[in-house]
Amino acid sequence: MDYEELREQMVITQLIPRGIKDSRVLEAMKRVPRHLFVDVSMQNSAYDDMAMPIGDGQTISQPYMVAIMTELLELSGKEKVLEIGTGSGYQAAVLAELSKDVYTIERIASLAEKSSQKFSLLGYDNIHVKTADGTLGWTEEAPFDRIIITAASPKIPDPLMEQLALDGILVIPVGSRYSQQLLKIRKTKEGMLEEYHTPCVFVPLIGKHGWE
Repeated sequence: MDYEELREQMVITQLIPRGIKDSRVLEAMKRVPRHLFVDVSMQNSAYDDMAMPIGDGQTISQPYMVAIMTELLELSGKEKVLEIGTGSGYQAAVLAELSKDVYTIERIASLAEKSSQKFSLLGYDNIHVKTADGTLGWTEEAPFDRIIITAASPKIPDPLMEQLALDGILVIPVGSRYSQQLLKIRKTKEGMLEEYHTPCVFVPLIGKHGWE
């Protein structure tokens, strides 16, 4: 398979027509080898327009969802980013292409270990992985310029709002267990500015400040 060509087609047919405009995001999506973040048996379908199972009841998000969440973060390359829900590691790899440092938390140890190995293999030395309850954030490394939560929550976990830097941006799917909407929050001196974006369906955010 010509995976480079498949990535190019993914960007041309799935991302640009749906309104992804940030050239840095589009270039990162062309670079990151998504097929290496799924099981070998599914690699030929890695660039299809869909989410895919990665084991332990978790999924790798649809390419468009990765792209829009990344674009909403408005990354310039200087940011310290916190990701909640490492999963396959694909979203963290895209973030690593576009920011200074990525701190990613995964509650399932086996997924965290697999992702860490992939990051090492691909040379992402700016990704830091921790196995823990992501709803508690990463206190020792706070504050963060950007926070992205790749699982659905009934509300924004309080510790994550506390760990978001002033003028920082947080992106999270908020709603019920089976239907959500992407919410973008900007933390300002005057308060929180909220923007709702595309409807979506994510696996539930499990933890003290998420779903039980």
